[in-house]
Amino acid sequence: MTCKLAAMLLTSFSLVAGVVSSTAAADFAEVPVVRQTYDVGVCGNPGVLGFITRRFDYKAANYLRANIAIAEIREMGQSRFEPRDYTHLVEREYCYATAVTTDGVRRPLWYLIERPWGFAGVGSNIEFCVGGLDPWYVYGANCASLR
Repeated sequence: MTCKLAAMLLTSFSLVAGVVSSTAAADFAEVPVVRQTYDVGVCGNPGVLGFITRRFDYKAANYLRANIAIAEIREMGQSRFEPRDYTHLVEREYCYATAVTTDGVRRPLWYLIERPWGFAGVGSNIEFCVGGLDPWYVYGANCASLR
């Protein structure tokens, strides 16, 4: 019993003194590293983000008459979820992100994914608003209706 206690104290002293013995190093190697991952679900779906990027390009050219595009969409997350039930026939997922545009400005991006939608209730609908780039307030002041 005293041999085990002496070995534990020696290992502890080696760690405090900055000297790592082979047994102490092996003890550290066995500790699993837990990394937190965040699943953004459909808000981070490449198809959804691609649709927003392509549609923004069209709207910027034809409605805003601006030479601007979305260069990157990052920091996606879900702000609200309304499941489909007997009173609501359409499931709604409200999302937010940061859109980095080609002029180098980071802007808030708010988007809504509705399903089932489209012809005969097949498919989905995506509405989006980029903060500061909705001069007619289609989605309310500061994209309020998509928050």
